[in-house]
Amino acid sequence: MSSKMLGVGDLGTKATITWCPGCTNFGILRAVKTAVVNLVNNGKIDLKDVVAVSGVGCHDKIYDYLNCNGFHSIHGRTLPTVAGIKIANPELTVIGFGGDGATYAEGISHLVHIFRYNIDATFLVHNNQLFALTTGQATPASPKGFVGPSTPLGVAEKPLNPIALALISGATFVARGYALDLQHLTKLVEEAIMHKGFGFIDVLQPCITYQNTIPYLKKHLYKLEETGHKTDDLKEALRKSLEWDYCTIEDAKIPIGIFYRENRPTYDEQWPQLKKPWYTVERRIDWKQIVDEFK
Repeated sequence: MSSKMLGVGDLGTKATITWCPGCTNFGILRAVKTAVVNLVNNGKIDLKDVVAVSGVGCHDKIYDYLNCNGFHSIHGRTLPTVAGIKIANPELTVIGFGGDGATYAEGISHLVHIFRYNIDATFLVHNNQLFALTTGQATPASPKGFVGPSTPLGVAEKPLNPIALALISGATFVARGYALDLQHLTKLVEEAIMHKGFGFIDVLQPCITYQNTIPYLKKHLYKLEETGHKTDDLKEALRKSLEWDYCTIEDAKIPIGIFYRENRPTYDEQWPQLKKPWYTVERRIDWKQIVDEFK
């Protein structure tokens, strides 16, 4: 590991940032950079081992703005890529990024099963409760009554509750953050990365262009750790997860922080054939013999 101390600026790139001016995605970018820098400087991880994986949407631009290894996947398919990278090389620190549209709609099956598998990786959902890149259509996380280009009469259904879904699906680290509370979100990202297992953070990330929920969230947010919440109590975590149903109701209480954390064997720890990564096994291939078999 290099003895040189990193700064947040070292994780920047020369790519032109094309998010809207004032976009709350800047908060997530800053929190991730700060978390990675803190962990690197404290000897917890090595920057050369960090891999960022994104999909398609406003969130995926973060891939261009992080000076680390990366892989750009397709819409809703970030998690299979995250899993494949981590299984292939367990020594890597893999951080995935997804939008609420891609993750909770097209990618929902991948999310449920990666909770079960407990892949040792981190995943942040940029949850603005709409498809922002394509001008504000509804997603499974959109609040009831939301009016957008795809729902001119308003969304009739209640939104998906990703925190509750994660808990009942067997996730071992479940958290909710807020994109504009940088110090708090940075700490959540650090905790998720250091968690031995799948670290899931649903980040409330208001879209100031198509649905500015900043005033609403500021009014209703509170931090779990300030209430004495015990993160090893699954029943209490479920109760807390149901305090808010992702609708913009006036009497809402919206908890952020770590809902639940559990130590459980990771995916690769349950399969002895994955103990020694494939790339460390010396292979001597007799190409002539292989070719001769097909003559």
